Amino acid sequence: MLTPENNQSKVMRRESNYRPPRSFSHWLIGRPLDSADAPHQTIGKVVGLAVFASDALSSSAYAIDEILIVLILAGTGALTVSIPIAFVIIGLLAILTISYEQTIHTYPGGGGAYIVARDNLGEAPAQTAGAALLTDYILTVAVSISSGVAQITSAFPALYPWRVEIALALIIFMAVVNLRGVKESGRAFAIPTYFFLGMVLFTIGAGLYKYLTGTLTQVTGVEEIAHAGEALQTLTLFLIMRAFAGGCTALTGVEAISNGITAFDQPRSRNAGITLIWMSVILGINLLGLTFLAHQVGVMPSHFETGFSQIGRVIYGRESILYITLLGSTTLILIMAANTSFADFPRLAALHAGDGFLPKQLTFRGSRLVFSNGILTLAGVASLLVILFGAQTSALIPLYAIGVYLSFTLSQAGMAVRWWRCGHLKPGEEIVQPGSTLHFESNWKTRMVVNGIGSLSTAIVMLVFAITKFREGAWVVILLIPFLVFVFFRIHYHYKDLAHDLSLEDFSGNPTRQARHRVIMAISGVHQGTLDALRYARLLSDDVTVVHISLDAAETDKVQKKWITWGEGTRLVILDSPYRLFIEPLLEYLKDIIANRQSNETITIVVPQFIPSKQWHNLLHMQTANLLRSELLNKHGVVVTDVPYHVHELHEAHKE
Repeated sequence: MLTPENNQSKVMRRESNYRPPRSFSHWLIGRPLDSADAPHQTIGKVVGLAVFASDALSSSAYAIDEILIVLILAGTGALTVSIPIAFVIIGLLAILTISYEQTIHTYPGGGGAYIVARDNLGEAPAQTAGAALLTDYILTVAVSISSGVAQITSAFPALYPWRVEIALALIIFMAVVNLRGVKESGRAFAIPTYFFLGMVLFTIGAGLYKYLTGTLTQVTGVEEIAHAGEALQTLTLFLIMRAFAGGCTALTGVEAISNGITAFDQPRSRNAGITLIWMSVILGINLLGLTFLAHQVGVMPSHFETGFSQIGRVIYGRESILYITLLGSTTLILIMAANTSFADFPRLAALHAGDGFLPKQLTFRGSRLVFSNGILTLAGVASLLVILFGAQTSALIPLYAIGVYLSFTLSQAGMAVRWWRCGHLKPGEEIVQPGSTLHFESNWKTRMVVNGIGSLSTAIVMLVFAITKFREGAWVVILLIPFLVFVFFRIHYHYKDLAHDLSLEDFSGNPTRQARHRVIMAISGVHQGTLDALRYARLLSDDVTVVHISLDAAETDKVQKKWITWGEGTRLVILDSPYRLFIEPLLEYLKDIIANRQSNETITIVVPQFIPSKQWHNLLHMQTANLLRSELLNKHGVVVTDVPYHVHELHEAHKE
């Protein structure tokens, strides 16, 4: 039923009763959700921890290896430095937690580092933060899935040659589950996440019990220790900084909750902030406990067995069901870590697209109210990385951490600038920004110092990664992020120029009178479909010209004779084409007409197009209509109109 918008408006609104028919996608990702269901697709703190914190919580599974693999360069005695490094990392975690907790309450609309940088540092830093975050999320999927596969191959070495195939299958699985919606995927992945947390805390507790009772043994049988055979290095400050930077991979994912605030139940900021604190406390306990146990059991860096596996093997024994369960839970959480990216990447990409820096298609919500195009884009690019790097975590880590810490640095620098600006406002004075409102803060100095220290710390970690991992692949990200920023701005300029060209601000309106409407119709032969198109062309204008390209003299004679009989007096122009070209002579003819047309003259090209009853019949025809249309659409000042004709329908209509 049609209803008017108001009593005097000519705008009418109609409620559509259309319901999508059942299809294979319903079975795969679920029935389509109504837009009105969006408020019911949010999640609480318990599920939110599983969705957004799994990346950070899972990082502890491989952060230990990243610390030890550097310290072993100075000999086994240097491994004791891992404990102080863990404490420093936990200190940095505390700073980041305070910073992002402030961000969550200040920017309740989500967006994290991108929105903070946009409001406080400018467009270029914002796009840099966005590029770093988007790169981070793509690499999170590749790293976490690859690390999960490494856990599987640690327990079952026979599967090692199949690691790429297993990783790709897991990425596809994660994409399909996330296409079902954030609420459904969160519920599905909550059990594995909490199962992992329970196993890790139980393992730490069991390890501490054995340590206190003097029954904790040393790890044995570790094959191919990393850097074996290389000359020992001196334990320098730079080497310690390298180990610290490697361990800081444990903090990747801390920003995820600030990006996905809108996924939480109301009150969103409060629920997101509490979830962030839960995550940070658990992450700190895991990191410190596992680092301590790694030191006590003598974990050795190896490319074939993770430190996590070595700890579990010492505490439980290789044949123990608890050891297999520990690795299984670790594998699950590493796979779940990819879910953080599948939840955040589409949202951030939609923010970029909404601001005009990425294709607008990324703002589209699919049938399950998720950004389907963003999910598919993430899965595709991550799969490509897994193939290129052979699902090797150590090969992907150098690319991974730089983007993370660049976004950390820009986010905290933006918050520091914000507090400085707030401190220089008068009480009661406000400045409205796109993402939030600035007003005077009495404790602005303390907040600015916290964010400033955090920004400096994360910048140092980022630089250490960039320098030490440059030859190992970090150069890719160092070049990729500026390139992405360049692409973002090119996309933005395109949308901006298009909006300017189509703007109605200085538009005086269309002319009240059209001087001439010329219709040109191209034909290859004379038949019922041609006459049907001619009838439509004559409805548009009395000025109709039919054009035939002469490729064969005998065929042209047939066309000419038939046209005299059936053309209803419409003029026919025959263009000779001695080189048997079809498109080029027609385009040349149109070029002359366009060049000599009157002002305020419209030219419409009518293209008859045959539509077969079966799709495969298209293979039996030359598809010249499609080719002609694609060429003509690029001609300024020309309107192209398709007139499809269905042979059976025409035949039945003419019989009647």
